[in-house]
Amino acid sequence: KIIAPGRCFRRDAIDATHYYTFHQVEGLYVDHDVTLADLKGVLTAFAKKLLGEDVEVRFRPHFFPFTEPSVEYDFSCPVCKGKGCRICKYTGWIEISGAGMVDPEVFKAVGYDPDEYQGFAWGMGVERIAMVKFGIDDIRLFYENDLAFLRQF
Repeated sequence: KIIAPGRCFRRDAIDATHYYTFHQVEGLYVDHDVTLADLKGVLTAFAKKLLGEDVEVRFRPHFFPFTEPSVEYDFSCPVCKGKGCRICKYTGWIEISGAGMVDPEVFKAVGYDPDEYQGFAWGMGVERIAMVKFGIDDIRLFYENDLAFLRQF
């Protein structure tokens, strides 16, 4: 089990929910008999602990090179309650995390028997979580050096 924070850099188009740098927390859980249901349970429990029991979650199929199957994980938008707003790009949902089951080839590459061990991994942006939690509508606010804004946290 590991949870690792770090700063990331991406060549993303900058907008209200994307910036060229952000902080990410990644998790990896490896054990015997780990399933996708375990991953979904952990991430759903996280959402409900963070935003309350009323938050809805959804998992959408996606591709990531080191997990199979892979998913993207969304929260229902707590700001507009699913009606659509700038934060959720008028969809009612906010993408929070990429995740998936560790690909058996990854286990083989590090000397683990994939028939004996399974695991899941996820990564989520800290600023995006803060945006959802505190109703912030633009990720760029975190990087404008506005002390009045930053001291709120």
